[in-house]
Amino acid sequence: MVDKPAGMTSHDVVDRVRRLSGQRRVGHAGTLDPLATGVLVLGLGRATRVLEYLIGHDKRYLATIRLGITTDTYDAEGRVVSQHEGSWPLREDVERVLARFRGEIEQRPPPFSAIKQGGERLYKKARRGEAVEAPPRRVVIRDLRLLEYDPPFLRVDVTCSKGTYIRSLAHDVGQALGTGAHLAELRRLASGPFTVEQAHTLDELEQAAREGRLAQLLLPPDAGLVDLPAISVTLEEARRLAHGQRIVSSAPADVKPPARAMYDGRLVAVVEYDAERGEWQPRKVFVSPRELD
Repeated sequence: MVDKPAGMTSHDVVDRVRRLSGQRRVGHAGTLDPLATGVLVLGLGRATRVLEYLIGHDKRYLATIRLGITTDTYDAEGRVVSQHEGSWPLREDVERVLARFRGEIEQRPPPFSAIKQGGERLYKKARRGEAVEAPPRRVVIRDLRLLEYDPPFLRVDVTCSKGTYIRSLAHDVGQALGTGAHLAELRRLASGPFTVEQAHTLDELEQAAREGRLAQLLLPPDAGLVDLPAISVTLEEARRLAHGQRIVSSAPADVKPPARAMYDGRLVAVVEYDAERGEWQPRKVFVSPRELD
């Protein structure tokens, strides 16, 4: 896990970690804009196969919203579109507006976003000056708390579902308040079970790489699968799964696939259950047969 610095894209961070680790296969679970800092979950080598299970996790952010200025990107890096010259809303007005955004809401992504439309990213169309508008989507704001209000700035703590744009939230809050607004700062505090306290800066990773202890900072692949139930398998069953073969076993009543197949405390595979055949089928395998010899 990396504590991403401002000014870098998520792809930039992946490239840096790829060079530090010597791993060609490096991916991330959930993009952060260059403006943003905080938790960026990476997968290296075999662990990249876990990332698809992490993308759907809830995220938690600390966001600073600047009232009074609207930009075309909905953040501080965009071109100013409009400015508010009136008075600032009262704190109780801000609290009342924020309450409207809690729960399941319909949100329209920003024009400058990576969503594809007609096979092309929206931000590419927007950069050419084309008028773009992404279709709205349903997202869930599980928690939205006002931490500070010092006009024209307000700081909020947000926990939200996959697909939520905090830039759009800032823009929409500004529209609802009648002042306009944009996202001034953003820090991701958590992504699913992973928190910023567990993350390492790029400087820390570089020093660890120089000292030959980078591997000590890595979490095991199953650290990202804590939401999946676990089943215990025997050594012989683990070997069969490692070969990509099914194992015959009933599914425990309290286990809903997919599940983690564990042998001796180690992740062997993510498995799906075939109820008709009474078998577990490996979906993703994380050990080779010789590692179990």
